[in-house]
This record gives sequence, C-alpha cells and structure tokens, in this order.
Amino acid sequence: MKIAIITGASSGIGKEFALQLSQKTDFDEIWLIARRIDLLQAISSELNSKIKKQLFRPVAIDICGKEGVLRFKQFLLTENEINKSSGNGLEIKLLINNAGFGTYGPFEETSVDRQMEMIDLNCSSLTGICGEALPFLKAGSVIINTSSLAAFMPLGNFAVYAASKAYVLSFSIALAAELKDKGIKVCALCPGSVSTEFANVASNGARKEVKGGIPAENVVRKCLKDAYKGKKTSLYRKKWQFTAFFSRLVGRYLVARYTYKYHKRPHNSEK
Repeated sequence: MKIAIITGASSGIGKEFALQLSQKTDFDEIWLIARRIDLLQAISSELNSKIKKQLFRPVAIDICGKEGVLRFKQFLLTENEINKSSGNGLEIKLLINNAGFGTYGPFEETSVDRQMEMIDLNCSSLTGICGEALPFLKAGSVIINTSSLAAFMPLGNFAVYAASKAYVLSFSIALAAELKDKGIKVCALCPGSVSTEFANVASNGARKEVKGGIPAENVVRKCLKDAYKGKKTSLYRKKWQFTAFFSRLVGRYLVARYTYKYHKRPHNSEK
C-alpha cells in the first residue's frame, strides 16, 4: 500500500498540505498525524467527503521526543504487518515532517521545560521519524521537513527555535546528499511569516496572528513543486530568498544582537 504521512496535520501548514494532497492520486492512504483527534477526524471527514473516497486517515499519536518516535515506530510496524497479511506491505511515497512549535522572548524569560520540549519535537522527533520511515521509502519517494527562514541565522528573542530549525535545515540537506543515490528526494521547507496559529502558540497568547503573514496555500503549493523537482530548500517569497542569501554575508553575532535589541516579540511569561 502506497501512503503519505503528514505530522502536525491538525492545523496551519500541515492542514494545508493535506488539502493540496487531496488533489493527487498517487496514494492509497494519507495518514494525518497529530495529538488532537477531534480536529484530525473533522479534516479527514471533510476531505474524504469532497473526493468521495476514504483516502485520509486520522492517526492520534503524540510524537514528541524519544517516546513519541517509539509510538510512531510501533504503529508503522503494526500497519506494515497488517498490510503484509493482505498482500503487500507499506511503501511511504511522501513523508512530511511538519510538527513543531516556537517560543517568543529572551531565553531567560521562557520556561526551560518548554524549550526542551521544543527541541524534542522540532529536532528529536523529526530525526527519529525520518529514521524509522527510511526502510519503507523507495526510489521516487520524497521527504519534506519543515524548517524555517529562522534557520539561516541566530535570532535574539527566538534563540532556541532558530537553533532547532538550523538543525532541521542542516540535517535535511545532509540527508538529501546521502539518499540521492537511492532516488529519494529531501526538501527543507523554510517559510517566513505565514498565517497560521504559530504566533499565538509562540507568544503564549500575546500575539494572536503573525505580522505580515501570507496564506499557507501559496507556501505549500510551491514546496510540493520544489520537493518533487529535487530542490533541497523551498522559500516561497523573493524576500525570503534574499534574506537567506544575505545571512551568509552578515556576522552571526551581529544578527543575534540586532534582533535581540530591535525585534522584540510579544510574549506572556511561561515560567
């Protein structure tokens, strides 16, 4: 059975990936993975009714950290055995690692537990899911890892998030190099401001919407095109492309200091 997997699929960019994949016919099933089963069921029901086919499957798994990866692994192995007994096993045609979150504010003013949880989800879970999925990927399969424009430079008031996304970008490009000979493509999605609930979560309710956010629809559409073309990164706006390029020419400490002093991000304390 040929499947696509989307983590963090209950809202925002993950939900938009699901919407746009409903127009593709390459998959027997598309798994929507997140913790909020009610939202996943609503999205799956809506999309399945539109295409008049039971294509989308809601899968409620908390994938955070090592334990989350083990839960994902067990579910994957169980499903593979079920499909083997009825014919062929699983083949993952598309893996979209989109689950993640950020926190606004100076490092000393944010919860250490929250920052550690962010690293677990943004880095550890993404890495582990890639590793557990690899045996089920074949030539022609695609991996999309959601990074960020923040990955290209250290940012004051956004320190751990930017660092975690720098990891995702570096890991994705290295993985693309390693998997090239197997015909598996890897693309890092690096969005700037997108209209999702990201800002509300990152600010702990102090900022309901991100400033200058653009529709997730445009970002996702370009990312899917870029990924299948074999591009290693996807940046929708020319402004984002310029920022990514310009970051190579400016001192990393200078950027971090400047953003700390002049790019304050509203946040409610989590401590």
